[in-house]
Order: sequence, then C-alpha cells, then structure tokens
Amino acid sequence: MGLAAPAPAQPGDLTAFSFLRLEPSARAAALAGAYTAVYGDDVNALFYNPAGLNEAMHGQLSLSYLNHLSDVNAGFVAYGRHYDFGSLAAGLRFLSYGDLQGADENGERTGSFGASDVALTLGYAAAYDDNLRYGLNVHAVLSSIDSYRASALATDFGVLYHLPGPRFTLSTSVNNLGFTLDSFGETTDELPLDVRVGVAKRLEYVPLLLSVTGYNLHDIGNEPEGGNALDNVLDHLALGGEFQFSEAFNVRFGYNHRRHETLKMKSRLDLAGVGVGFGIKVSRFRLDYAFNSWSEAGGLHQFTVRTKI
Repeated sequence: MGLAAPAPAQPGDLTAFSFLRLEPSARAAALAGAYTAVYGDDVNALFYNPAGLNEAMHGQLSLSYLNHLSDVNAGFVAYGRHYDFGSLAAGLRFLSYGDLQGADENGERTGSFGASDVALTLGYAAAYDDNLRYGLNVHAVLSSIDSYRASALATDFGVLYHLPGPRFTLSTSVNNLGFTLDSFGETTDELPLDVRVGVAKRLEYVPLLLSVTGYNLHDIGNEPEGGNALDNVLDHLALGGEFQFSEAFNVRFGYNHRRHETLKMKSRLDLAGVGVGFGIKVSRFRLDYAFNSWSEAGGLHQFTVRTKI
C-alpha cells in the first residue's frame, strides 16, 4: 500500500502496519532509534522493550507529536503505574495522512478521503532479581483507508539486565510478533517483526551515555544489494549518544545507516539518517526535541512532554 510511506527508511516490506516502526518519542528519535537498552525513568521504553518498565515511571504521562513530511502527522501517548506485583503501562500510537484525493480508473477525481493508523498497547514488567527484568506487551492494531480496514493483534516480549554500579544495560526483545486479522487486499499485510539486542553504557569520567541497538536481527542476510560487508553489518545497527550534563539538560545525537543509505540523495555530506536533539527539565515537566534528516526531502521534527500526574 502506498500509504505506508512514512516508514520507508526502516527494514522490511511496506505493509498496512509499517507505522509501528516510527520512533514514538523525541528522545528515541534523536538517538536514531538506539533506545532498546536505555534504562531509566522514561515510560516510552514501553514501545521498545517492555522489560524496561519500572517503578521510576509510576504516574508518568508522556505526550509526543511528530511533524512528518507533507500532511502526515503522528501522535504518541504513554502512561505508567507501579504496583507490588510489577509495573504496568498503556500506550497509544496514532498516524493521520490528512485529506487525500481519490480518482477512478479513468483518472477522474471522486472526492477526498481519509487514512489513518492506530495502535493500542498494554505492557507489564517485573523484576526476576536485583538486576534482571522481564516484560510483555500486547497490541491491537488498526489501519484504515477510506472505508477499507486492516487489523492485527501482536505482542512483544523481552528481558533486560541492568547493573547500576557500572551503569551498564543489556537488553533483548522480540517485537511485533502476532497475526493479521484483516488485510486491505488479497495479499496478507504482515506485521513488522523485529528481533532486537541493545547495549547501553554510561561512561565513568565523561557525562556521556552510549547506546547501540541491533535490530531486524531475524533477517540477517537479506540486506539491500550493492553494499559491502561493513554496510551489511551497519544495516542492522542504530548508534546513539546522550551528553547528560545535568538532570535538567541533555544533548543527543544518533545515526542509522540503513536510513542513510535509503534516503540519501547527495554523493557527499548527506545527513540522511542522522538524528540530533536535546532535553530540558522545567519544574515538573521534561521537554524533548528531535530533528531527523531525510536528505533533500526535508526533515522530521518531533516533540515530547513528560510529567508525573
């Protein structure tokens, strides 16, 4: 389906559910998606590895807005609670394509119509011991184009190992595993299955958090043609860093090689696949901003506000 276009820079075939690959928070977007092993108090970990949910997210509400290309806009909501039996979270992802012009087989316009995608997520995580956590998500996914519908049910499950002393985290998860209920056409719209492994380390003498996420690891060997061995490795890696100058101010950067190779239009100094951003804390609110380059096609601006309620 052509309307899956907002996620062309991600691996895998375009389907009705490609919007599930979008980064749901500005912090994650600035890190170019290298977020699977980032452990802390950000409830948006729900969308990467549910095992990252923890007591620090109790009562946290996150609202994100993504200004995509053309008239495409996306919104993301996440909320977390912690109880004696574990941590719970709920999330909502919504994508609108704006007003679209319809035409018949002869090219005659038939009026405008709408298209949108929505996914509802419920997550749970608990501690196995002081360092090891496990978690599970369930998703209900619906895509619509005019009067046509595609729907699916999916799940994520993952584990996360965190060492507070050396500030090191290792994470692994299986995302978007499920089945399609309805498709737009005769061909089944597949869910964007993603097997991920992430590592994050806060340096000891420099206020820098480094994060690496290996993604689409179940599909190694099916990289785009024309790349060398290094390209084939980088096609499965997202690299990010966050300068944590203080609790109130952070600067972020990231690079996704697959996005760069897919989106680049210049032979030199093309910043496609590069993400940058920052985060600030003002009173009870955390504000995050990210910019991701799509080469000459433009760039994506994303904003997130988090607070405790």
